Amino acid sequence: MKKTISVVALDPRAGSFYADEIQALFGKYVSVRMYSVRDGSAMGHLEQADLFVVSTDAFDTTEEMQQHIPADCQVMGIEVSYRWSTIQKLREIPKGTRALFVNMTLKMAREGITQLEHLGVNHLELIAYYPGAELAENVDLAVTPDEERYVPKGIRQVIKLPHRSCTSGMMIEIALRLGFEELLETREFQAYFLSMATNDYSFGHMLERSTRVESRFDILMEILDEGLIGINEKGEIFACNEKAREITRVSPNLIAGRRGEEVFPYIPFRKCLETRTVQQAQVINVGGTNVNLTVIPVMRQSECIGAFATLQRFNDVEKRQNELRSQLFHKGHRAKYTFDDIVGQSAGICRTKEILKRMALTESPVLLIGETGTGKELFAHAVHSASKRSDGPFVAINVAAMPENLLESELFGYEEGAFTGAKKGGRPGLFEFAHTGTLFLDEVEGMSQAMQIKLLRVLQEREIMRVGGNQIIHVDVRIIAATNESLEKKVEEGSFRRDLYYRINTLPALIPPLRERGNDIFLLLERFAGETQRKFSLSPQVKQILAGYSWPGNIRELHNVAEYFSYTGQEVIRPEDLPPTFLRGREMTGPDWHGAARQKSGHNAVWGAEPEACSQEGQKERSMEFWFVLEQLCRAAREGRLIGRESILAAAREAVFPLSQKEVRGLLEEMEREGLAKIGRGRGGSRVTPAGMELWKKRQITR
Repeated sequence: MKKTISVVALDPRAGSFYADEIQALFGKYVSVRMYSVRDGSAMGHLEQADLFVVSTDAFDTTEEMQQHIPADCQVMGIEVSYRWSTIQKLREIPKGTRALFVNMTLKMAREGITQLEHLGVNHLELIAYYPGAELAENVDLAVTPDEERYVPKGIRQVIKLPHRSCTSGMMIEIALRLGFEELLETREFQAYFLSMATNDYSFGHMLERSTRVESRFDILMEILDEGLIGINEKGEIFACNEKAREITRVSPNLIAGRRGEEVFPYIPFRKCLETRTVQQAQVINVGGTNVNLTVIPVMRQSECIGAFATLQRFNDVEKRQNELRSQLFHKGHRAKYTFDDIVGQSAGICRTKEILKRMALTESPVLLIGETGTGKELFAHAVHSASKRSDGPFVAINVAAMPENLLESELFGYEEGAFTGAKKGGRPGLFEFAHTGTLFLDEVEGMSQAMQIKLLRVLQEREIMRVGGNQIIHVDVRIIAATNESLEKKVEEGSFRRDLYYRINTLPALIPPLRERGNDIFLLLERFAGETQRKFSLSPQVKQILAGYSWPGNIRELHNVAEYFSYTGQEVIRPEDLPPTFLRGREMTGPDWHGAARQKSGHNAVWGAEPEACSQEGQKERSMEFWFVLEQLCRAAREGRLIGRESILAAAREAVFPLSQKEVRGLLEEMEREGLAKIGRGRGGSRVTPAGMELWKKRQITR
């Protein structure tokens, strides 16, 4: 029955090449369609097909691919390699020749060079070149896989190579997925296999269906990534590839003609021949190394004519899995920032950067503590980029933004049918995406008790289990957590587990709020102005206002203000150009910056008095010190706490506001006499009364 194959590639030329190769090999058995991202044909919801074959550079993320490819269709990746004819052509170039290897991107050029070196083309000095790259000196030769359009001018000789072809392993996988196993025996397939310089596929699929010609069989044996040992119906060894000899550390002269269980007593060859059944995967220890072993009988009709044992070292298996994870999952899961991207020269921010640079070199969890908008995620990116895991993925999630059941499936993944709406085939979770890298958990204080227990287990055991699954999955992930609340307080309240707190609080780091960073405000404004590509400067009054503002929204709020400035159309920003919401929602932590604005209009703004507001209220004059202390009382009330004299003095020092302890005590006593505040005795702290809160609100309206 004719099947439909859809090829999806980034570049239409490459896509057409792959489609033609598949069509030529499978002939009348398939109908091949081609889609390209660059020409737009791959956009939108693509038509159903029996199999989608997708290049790794077509889509940036798995989620993007799922937007275009129907959910119930089979999908596999395009794998490419060189033909022997290409390798031979390159071997004819004199040894030591310097040549550009030209391709569309740096990644593709490096990948092509690496693959050539792996295939034995080591006699040339190949230099990666791509559009925009700097041209190396003293190079007259360029080698390119059908990308001559990118060869720089001035290169005297160009050797055009054909596109890298689809690997034999890929072609076999297509045949197996579509039920065309019988085609693997045809001359066309055999010729294709022998023409390819690599055949990265499992020999087991071939062995289950046929007996190979011995010479061809030897070729296949040696290109496998796993160890392979074969016995005949008598139990005698007739095949043992180099990988198997390397794993078992057995010399070749001890193998030929001997019985399998004599040389390899830990491999159940006899049991496999007697039962004619697969001896399922098991872990054995060979020379101190854990090895995954499977023994498969070879059946011809109803007769068992031998068996094959496959061996893979656990480290090799994990390395291969990591490579596949990297290809499939890591797109879009990369750190974007380094410590060089963090703007600031204040003592606080420099100290934080130095501390975190040292922490980055460890494997311990890091806890970033700071108010909302201070840039905790930026620091998390930077820590990952400076760590030994910088080549691995960086995955971020705000755990407080998700319901518990959704968070669990996001973090741990799920199996098919685990719940209503579960995706066919299941889905790996973020811990799997972050394997060998870093997982950033933002607002970790919002995690439920049940999820805290599961996270604690992952940190202790380095194992997860998908929702609805029963298989333990090993993960190697470093945790960076962030919080804008006091976790110590939550531990005391019982809403955050003490054992988890001590697990993630191994290396705590405090991110200073913007109000403590001095002139960093203006460095950040300069950076944000550059991003908007609109130039503006600040008047002295505005600089004074911004320096005295408390910035409750921190850097996020400053970014919004910078963007507002860029749309005022003013080259010099003055007090009247400040955002309306900024003016209404201000919090005084310095000189009366509204007074500065009124000075521009001809009013008298005096430090220490504000007669206008008082005359409007028909009240006695109030000093700026009075209003400052009242503001601190009101702010504490909004946060549900009492405030003592020392805290008020600390706020005054932070705002560079001249206040003494005697003045604070006198002002509090004055407010208590007027019924505006209640003074606590001892260490109890003071609080504002409803009358005091009302007075503060009226003052805000009249200002």
